[in-house]
Amino acid sequence: MKNTILVFVLLIVAIITGCSGSENPVNNGSSEEIDNVEIPSDDSGSDEVIDGTMRDISPKEFVLDMGSGWNLGNTLDTEDVDVTAWGNPLTTKAMIDEIANMGFKTLRLPVTWQYHTGSAPDYLLETDWLNTVENIANFALSNDMYVIINIHHDDEWIVPTYENAPLVKDRLTKTWTQIANRFKPYGDYVIFETLNEPRHEGSPEEWEGGTAEGRDVVNQYHQVSVDAIRATDGNNAVRKIMVSTYAAGTGENVLQDYIVPNNDENVIVSIHSYSPYLFSLAGTDPIWGTDEDKAQLTQEFNTIQNKFESEGRAVVMGEWGSTFSDNENDRLAHAEYYANLCAERGICPIWWDNGNADEFGIFNRNTLEWVYPEIAEAIVNATN
Repeated sequence: MKNTILVFVLLIVAIITGCSGSENPVNNGSSEEIDNVEIPSDDSGSDEVIDGTMRDISPKEFVLDMGSGWNLGNTLDTEDVDVTAWGNPLTTKAMIDEIANMGFKTLRLPVTWQYHTGSAPDYLLETDWLNTVENIANFALSNDMYVIINIHHDDEWIVPTYENAPLVKDRLTKTWTQIANRFKPYGDYVIFETLNEPRHEGSPEEWEGGTAEGRDVVNQYHQVSVDAIRATDGNNAVRKIMVSTYAAGTGENVLQDYIVPNNDENVIVSIHSYSPYLFSLAGTDPIWGTDEDKAQLTQEFNTIQNKFESEGRAVVMGEWGSTFSDNENDRLAHAEYYANLCAERGICPIWWDNGNADEFGIFNRNTLEWVYPEIAEAIVNATN
């Protein structure tokens, strides 16, 4: 447990939502509700003590210290002005306390900004929305957890084509400047992630590594985002920033064309892998655990390691998991093997939890109980 952060959260707030291709409402088997404080309307955000400590620590040591993580999915990342549109309850400190109590050391906080952004040319972010993001971040920080803040389901306007690039880069610069300035006083337990799964949504190559143009433009989008963050100076001059591959994928063309902005030493690679697809994401093949299954998964991790180990880059597996198919034993075996593959390679594994126990949800946000505690324990134990 870390001792460098001393954060007291006095305003409990939050919101709710969705990611990784799933927009189904939660189904935790309980109608129990939890009281929540409304979102603050003042300009102050949460009234907490901010620890601004920035440690002299390498990215690889940093990622090792991140341990295992959990995504607050389908929460602040709904593609709707109504943050409850995808069925999750408002986030409470008690909820994040339970995540920390299980042993998770990192909270990934997916955030969609476009429904809380003013018009061009300023693209001003709503103060109440920034307050909400900050308050939930403080729920994690008060538990000595790392927190990752990103731009998530804004694919509607972040289109990676040469035609769209000038307007998108301008908006990304202004959006990240505002986010970075809000969190600039915070220490290095706050991590920025420039983009979630940047890709040309709806294109034939969307999940196949995109086109050469798309990969080039995604690199440009990461570049302006990192530049905007660094330009705010202070702690943001050296803050750890996660930068994803195209669509956060691991394909050969994706890895080959990936560029770290400015060769920045404090950039951490962000990837996602729901592998194997039929078992983990599609849910059409509920069986996993043969020697061949393990060999195929190991080979994917070897490819990742061979690419980034030679470049000296730390890696975070920002999303992974398996959807429920009445196959608890297979899911447990997969989670344990997957998390250990990450741990052996110094990769932080962050489980995708969308709040739906019939899909990726392993934690009941209404009752604050673990639906699949064995899976959670396997993930945590791997990095411990």
